[in-house]
Amino acid sequence: MQILETKEVKKYYPTPSGIVRALDGVSLSVTEGTFGAIVGSSGSGKTTLLHMLGGLDEPTDGQIWVRGTALKGMSGEEKIVFRRRNIGFVFQNYNLVSTLSVRENIMLPLLLDGMKVDRKFLKEITESLKLTEKLDHMPHMLSGGQQQRVAIARALITKPAVILADEPTGNLDSVTGMEVIGLLKTSAERYHQTILLVTHNEEIAQMAERIIRIEDGKVTGDSDEK
Repeated sequence: MQILETKEVKKYYPTPSGIVRALDGVSLSVTEGTFGAIVGSSGSGKTTLLHMLGGLDEPTDGQIWVRGTALKGMSGEEKIVFRRRNIGFVFQNYNLVSTLSVRENIMLPLLLDGMKVDRKFLKEITESLKLTEKLDHMPHMLSGGQQQRVAIARALITKPAVILADEPTGNLDSVTGMEVIGLLKTSAERYHQTILLVTHNEEIAQMAERIIRIEDGKVTGDSDEK
């Protein structure tokens, strides 16, 4: 089953010196359960593509489908609800709420959606991410690696079909970074999720089962192509 699909997606930005083609006709499909990496040089369009797939930005042209649902035509509110229920995000800067405890940060997406917290699942993911003893801590009391684990737990708590991670190891040392990628990979297998991560680290990219290369807004390589 194709869980993510794009068709001729373009994102153009007008500038005083001309049009910047951040994405220039990207078409691809991602099968359910894939653990994939999007790689490319700085400014290649990889983060723009991830934001498009997550409905965080609007394409200039083209179509995007998530779980068979077209993002085009959704209102802003519809897109927010759709994201909360189908997509988990992990960002380089963690984006934790400083005034909330670890437990509250993890539960936040459910609370925003008025959904009941599955306490058994919360216990399962916090144990697997080694956060059980940190649940009452505030974010500033945690190391970078621990904060990223909280961000992963928050992404998992709604049991999303898709997790999109933008340079999730960018602020971590190499050992902690590899550990975080291992946790994401384990989560994908355990909870039958699709994960796409943006990275400039070739070593991390090689841990993925599929590597999509982007340069100048175009897909220049795809290990899934036969």
